[in-house]
Amino acid sequence: MNFPHSFFSSLIEIFDNAVLAWALLACGFAQLSKLIFEVVQNRKWRPSVLLETGGMPSSHSAFVTGTASGVGLELGFDHPGFAIAATVAFVVMYDASGIRRAAGLTAARLNELPTENWPLPSLGPLKESLGHTRIEVLVGSFIGPAVALPGIVFLGSPLHFFKTIGLMVG
Repeated sequence: MNFPHSFFSSLIEIFDNAVLAWALLACGFAQLSKLIFEVVQNRKWRPSVLLETGGMPSSHSAFVTGTASGVGLELGFDHPGFAIAATVAFVVMYDASGIRRAAGLTAARLNELPTENWPLPSLGPLKESLGHTRIEVLVGSFIGPAVALPGIVFLGSPLHFFKTIGLMVG
């Protein structure tokens, strides 16, 4: 299969995007830390928590604040691109602690109903862990910049990092 040259140049551009890379790493770090919080809080080793939504800390908050802070660092905090990234971050975090959390609390109440009250038994139980408390969002929002900003400043993009350690040429 022949890929057009633009495909490879686009792929290289993605690996040269420090903001995206470090925001994704901030998200991953937050998601991995959920496992630690699960062990400390509930004294259970539950790797399935890595695939669940909700919980401490919010990985979505880490992702969007890591992105916004990285965009601000790269383009300037007075740049319209930062304004867009910050706006998206606020909407995501508001949604996580407001609407998604309310939906999860509603699901918990519905799950308390006897199964014979369900129109179709296959519909229940509903997923309850959908959103975050404000503290979970706040902690996630600090993780994003704490991971992304030093990563961008000291290591740069994955492409830059790999070139620096000699794994790539060009």
